[in-house]
Amino acid sequence: MKKSINLWSFPGGWTIEQCFDKAVAAGFPAVEPNFALEGELTPDTKDAGVLRVKRMAEDHALELASLSTGVYWAAPPTHDDPKVRARASELIRRQLETAALLGVGAILVVPGLVGAEFIPGSPVIQYDTAYARAQEFIASAAAHAKACNVVIGVENVWNKLLLSPMEMRAFVDGCASPFVKAYFDIGNVLLYGYPEHWIRVLGSRIVRVHVKDFKTSVGNINGFTDLLAGDVNFPEVMKALREVGYDSFITAEMGGYKYYTDQVVDNTSAALDRILMMK
Repeated sequence: MKKSINLWSFPGGWTIEQCFDKAVAAGFPAVEPNFALEGELTPDTKDAGVLRVKRMAEDHALELASLSTGVYWAAPPTHDDPKVRARASELIRRQLETAALLGVGAILVVPGLVGAEFIPGSPVIQYDTAYARAQEFIASAAAHAKACNVVIGVENVWNKLLLSPMEMRAFVDGCASPFVKAYFDIGNVLLYGYPEHWIRVLGSRIVRVHVKDFKTSVGNINGFTDLLAGDVNFPEVMKALREVGYDSFITAEMGGYKYYTDQVVDNTSAALDRILMMK
């Protein structure tokens, strides 16, 4: 498995180049950039700008693990407004194209939501309607994913949707494409399950992994914490990943909780080294 870190884990306001510099200094061989509405990689970034980021990674001898994003929280593919759903379809096409230009093999996609209390004003969508719209959204993007040779990784998030590993498995299989798989987030399931169970159920459907830790006694978004400081059973998680033959990137996603200085990047690097050695 390959050690990686998401660029959300760096201090706010840093450029991509500053993040790359720090990632190298902290001992990361790979990073995960983010496709965002503002910044250096956006839906409006020209191909030349995307290729500049790719060359920058090459100059730093960094692999690009995948292309993450948070844009679908603002444009949920499950929204009642067809214009919002159409915007989500535009975004995933450009995200796939951006990933292809960067040379990464997978993207992270939030497939929509039933509800999200941590987002003020977030819509609440009937569950079965949300499921159907989410699956239609992902399945309809599969052909473009194939054309770009980039896998869509559906992430398990706090969207009140796809709440069990068997439901996620059925959702992915229902898209009927080798270019649709699961982007599994270890820390996100602690609120309602056990990551090792999810890993064994999803198996080869897992295309990428996010790692973070979570304190279940807190039980809300403030429960996310530094690696090895929460309740994730990392020895069991690593055992499960090896059982299912997962051998791709393990990307630490530490952004947006309570920091920031760049010390968290060093701490995360050391913790992830220890996690990767667990049998």
